[in-house]
Amino acid sequence: MTATAQPGDILLAEPRGFCAGVDRAIEIVERALKIHGAPIYVRHEIVHNTYVVNDLKAKGAIFIEDLADVPAGATLVFSAHGVPKAVETEAAARGFRVFDATCPLVTKVHVEVAKLSKEGYQFIMIGHKGHPEVEGTMGQLHEGIFLVEDAEDVATVPVTRPDKLAVVTQTTLSVDDAAEILAAVKERFPLVREPKKQDICYATQNRQDAVKVLAPAVDVVIVVGSPTSSNSNRLRELAERLGTPAYMVDSAEDLKAQWLADRPRVGLTAGASAPDVLVQAVIARLKALGSVSVRHMPGVKETTEFPLPKGLGDKSMAEFAASRS
Repeated sequence: MTATAQPGDILLAEPRGFCAGVDRAIEIVERALKIHGAPIYVRHEIVHNTYVVNDLKAKGAIFIEDLADVPAGATLVFSAHGVPKAVETEAAARGFRVFDATCPLVTKVHVEVAKLSKEGYQFIMIGHKGHPEVEGTMGQLHEGIFLVEDAEDVATVPVTRPDKLAVVTQTTLSVDDAAEILAAVKERFPLVREPKKQDICYATQNRQDAVKVLAPAVDVVIVVGSPTSSNSNRLRELAERLGTPAYMVDSAEDLKAQWLADRPRVGLTAGASAPDVLVQAVIARLKALGSVSVRHMPGVKETTEFPLPKGLGDKSMAEFAASRS
């Protein structure tokens, strides 16, 4: 079914916003705060969203990058992006109570790297340098894993075992860009082992697929997401690649009226770390600027849920959410 929009419409992408991994990570911090009390220390931003981080700070979470900033006996949460092995080892040595909020789909990549490395494999990782997920995955090994950010990087990667080479990817990449880079890897290294399943997560795939339907139907696309959010940036880039002007906003206050000039049909989506409260605020702002109706595009209904770490109670996620309201 093709999405259509009329002048004055806000067309909402489906799905958009929080994914199961983000829901789980935020809930881990909130449950830890409820059970163990403030402060709870979190290594790196739990997810890349300013609103979420500030909300958790107000509830007693303290975000740190260096474990030296965590006092003895404290409770520590690893962010949804995952951490290098060295960080896990240091946290254990310091005796912290640790809850791991790494997205299970990222953990799947870590497990695959650990398994294949024992079989003598080297790795090419497709991802963005400096992103915490990339640092976490590459930090699973001391050597033998090489980062490529684009197809050009493939030509110079110093692989010494082309017969035992595997590819892993950052989960929040552009689906199309990852495929292009993987094609370059396969051309240079025909024996390369591909992931059993695509590393790019279901939520990233679904949100990008939704934008592919959304962008051609509207005059401008607004993506709700923070500048540090990889998956949100990819949504904006994808819309622009499809020929539709696109802008990313961290909050409704970032929305500029000039973006909408002579563009009466507005497409709206949100990255996987952006809460719906921000989407609703942007809708209100768009209506104040002249939009008259909200329409939902057809899309995939996501039902994925991930289990919580032991020690955070037995209530279901829905029950715990209700207890907070």
